[in-house]
Amino acid sequence: MVTLAIFHWGWLLAAAVLGLMIGWVSVARRSDGLSVRSMRWGLAVIALLLGIAVARLVPGRFGYWLDLGLSLGAVYVIGCVIGAWLRERVIARAAARTSATGA
Repeated sequence: MVTLAIFHWGWLLAAAVLGLMIGWVSVARRSDGLSVRSMRWGLAVIALLLGIAVARLVPGRFGYWLDLGLSLGAVYVIGCVIGAWLRERVIARAAARTSATGA
């Protein structure tokens, strides 16, 4: 996995930056989100793919692509979460500053 990160550091950095940007520009809605059934299926698929990758059941090129895809996806999602968190912090600070000045 370290070799994967060293060789594809540019792509991982691009996934992180893209995640930051998407997390920043996404509008957070307060909605019901996914149904419980959809969430369970999604988590089951992710757990299955992680299990296959950890057990090294897929050899060769396709196993390498699986590892790379899971790594890129994880870095992207982490970037999205950080970007959304940063945006919320900036908006909360701006709202506090606006209410403090009475504008």
